[in-house]
Amino acid sequence: MKKIAFLVLIGSLWVNNSFSQQDPMLSQYMFNGLYLNPAYAGSHKYWTSTLTYRNQWVGFDGAPETFVAAVDGPLPNKNMGLGLIAVNDRIGVSTLNSVIANYAYQLKLGGEHKLALGVNAGFSHYSAKLTELTVWDNDQVFDANLSGKMLPRFGIGAYYFTPKYYAGLSIPTLFSYDKDYDFSVNLNKATFLRRHYLLTGGYVFKINKDVNLKPSFLLKYVPNTPMEVDLNISAVYKNAIWLGASFRSGDAVVIMAEYQTNAFFRVGYAYDITFSKLRNYSSGSHEIMIGIDFGRDLVKIKTPRYF
Repeated sequence: MKKIAFLVLIGSLWVNNSFSQQDPMLSQYMFNGLYLNPAYAGSHKYWTSTLTYRNQWVGFDGAPETFVAAVDGPLPNKNMGLGLIAVNDRIGVSTLNSVIANYAYQLKLGGEHKLALGVNAGFSHYSAKLTELTVWDNDQVFDANLSGKMLPRFGIGAYYFTPKYYAGLSIPTLFSYDKDYDFSVNLNKATFLRRHYLLTGGYVFKINKDVNLKPSFLLKYVPNTPMEVDLNISAVYKNAIWLGASFRSGDAVVIMAEYQTNAFFRVGYAYDITFSKLRNYSSGSHEIMIGIDFGRDLVKIKTPRYF
């Protein structure tokens, strides 16, 4: 029953000639700002990397599985940063592979206040084995596999940050082009992708010498669709142990934990408890993150990593 329900879901998405997840969903994005905003690149004084694996909607055959690898850091002049993201996302019979390069330039606004402006450029490759779907209406769209679509993508972002708070605004896909569409700066005419407008923010409150509290949010807007919001709260103990929760509007509650084992290594876990109708078929979603920080004199310059 679960397999049939999921195949029906995937089939209906392809009838609309689109993907349910243009960009894969992550729950621990607050520990990997580059995934949301190219201006995040190089915002720390050292290089940092993350590897994330997400197993979504456990219990479905063909449910989404996502791998994300990211690395970013400052250039020697310390006013510019570079970053790279690689994504492999599989959902049902479809596969998305993306490689995105990111560049950011930081403006010093006085003291420890900085404003970074960023751009990204890369490509996404989509493919789908449509002939493996179970269908009942003999729609011709399922008669042949989609061997692959290569889509160039470009995005922009801005990121304001201090040691205690931050705010960011980004459009990860500002322009793209699909050869089956018209060439146009109007994204709706150039590809089936749509612009996602992302607004993020967070603040770190010092409770006592051992405990800090970090609330944050993510506001997501896509034209002609309902606005979505994530509300997050994390407690940080001795700058090493993170315990938190997140509310994702219309979808799920997330429980998260992260442990900074030393100056170089951290590991995180998130569990999504869905409250949509999918809860009747799925036991939730699991996400594991591993982070490694590196660079010259890392131990000497390392400060608590709140975002």
